[in-house]
Amino acid sequence: LKAREAELLLAARPSNARLVALDERGEEWSSRDLAGRLAAWRDHGANTVAFAIGGADGLGQVVLEEADAILSLGTMTWPHLLVRTMLLEQLYRAQQILAGHPYHRD
Repeated sequence: LKAREAELLLAARPSNARLVALDERGEEWSSRDLAGRLAAWRDHGANTVAFAIGGADGLGQVVLEEADAILSLGTMTWPHLLVRTMLLEQLYRAQQILAGHPYHRD
């Protein structure tokens, strides 16, 4: 099942998109780290970033190997829809940081 899911995820990846795999064993980034990564990719010509969120058993190994980065939202297990919401909030926060809006953690 993980192999088939991995195949479908990679097939859905937009061409030339940076791929960030979400995995509990990945790196933990601050909001500023995420903003910095997005800015660096943008500045090097990447106009699309795709985030891969695995199913209940996680992502297939091939997705992790293909990923440009592996991001952890922590070691706890989160429902798929909650992860999407958490990621969306962090993307919004990163956009606000990059736009120069005040960031309350500074």
